Amino acid sequence: MTSRRLTRRSLRKRLALVYAAGVYAAGVLVLVFVDLPLAGIQETRPAGLPEPGTVTETESGIGLPQLLTGSAVALVVLVPVALALGWYVAGRFLDPLRAITATAKIISAGNLHRRLDLGEPTDELTELGHTLDDLFARLEASFDAQRHFVANASHELRTPLAGLRTLLEVALADPDADADALRSACQEALALGGYQERLVEALLALATSERGVTRWDTLDLADVAGGVLASRRDQATRRGVDLAGHLTPAVTAGDPGLLESLVANLVDNAIRHNHAGGHVKVTTRTSGTQVALTVVNSGPVVPEDQIQRLFQPFQKLAPERHGRDGYGLGLAIVSAVTQAHHATLAARARPEGGLSITVRFTHGSPPSQGQ
Repeated sequence: MTSRRLTRRSLRKRLALVYAAGVYAAGVLVLVFVDLPLAGIQETRPAGLPEPGTVTETESGIGLPQLLTGSAVALVVLVPVALALGWYVAGRFLDPLRAITATAKIISAGNLHRRLDLGEPTDELTELGHTLDDLFARLEASFDAQRHFVANASHELRTPLAGLRTLLEVALADPDADADALRSACQEALALGGYQERLVEALLALATSERGVTRWDTLDLADVAGGVLASRRDQATRRGVDLAGHLTPAVTAGDPGLLESLVANLVDNAIRHNHAGGHVKVTTRTSGTQVALTVVNSGPVVPEDQIQRLFQPFQKLAPERHGRDGYGLGLAIVSAVTQAHHATLAARARPEGGLSITVRFTHGSPPSQGQ
């Protein structure tokens, strides 16, 4: 705290010295421009005229020596005046900065609703205050989202753990349990463990997506989508869903792993939330300066006002159904990967049921190559 006060005072002292130096330099220049011409007049005065310091009976005034003496005295007096004026002006300029510092100290993780609210006049310091207010607003939203995510993640992880514990307790409490019963309990425990493992992997994928892109490679979305479709055909067949693709070249730049995760989650979500005899169609195309990936699927009717909610973590269209098929993270991962690649995401509900989701990327090379 002491070092911060010394820094603040040191800044005020430096500003005061700068202002004082400017005022003093201006005073010196004024006196130089006044006294030097008078001195030049004294040196070129014709012979026979009275000295400039001589006062005659018909004239009165201040001679050059008196003027030079008065100027020297004025310069000496100007020193403390300039310092005092510089100190005052520096303090006035630093007042908004002190207000910003004091309020920023009050703001913390539990008090992010506070704002600086600097009013007029609009200058560089008030602009800094507005920028900090925007930063605090984003931090508040980020902290709120983090708390919400942690609470939901804890709930999602606690549910299978509680089920696993109950399953084992029931099996151990049954004195008549035979090998088949214990084997069945172990198989159920393995299934619950697999669910937890997949949930943790989904959480890690979401965290990786939100971290941002650290690797930019040029790739073709058609190749990525083709690989995902090939790996999901058996899953779609088991569910009775027709999986089709219309893949044309769509070259963009991004992290290959994240983009594959985006396509995989879109396709998995389309297959999972579908019905027997339904369909999923994946399309890639290039349009001008953009490339687009579109996934269209049949399925239950989705209300328009619920679409944006589905892209938040742990949000499901039917939250009352607690199956082990989904975690409510697939579309959240899609949204995070989209934002990390500075792409745009558009989703609409189909009147006959299902969704149509389009992600648009910039067509071209990685930023490091394009610049």
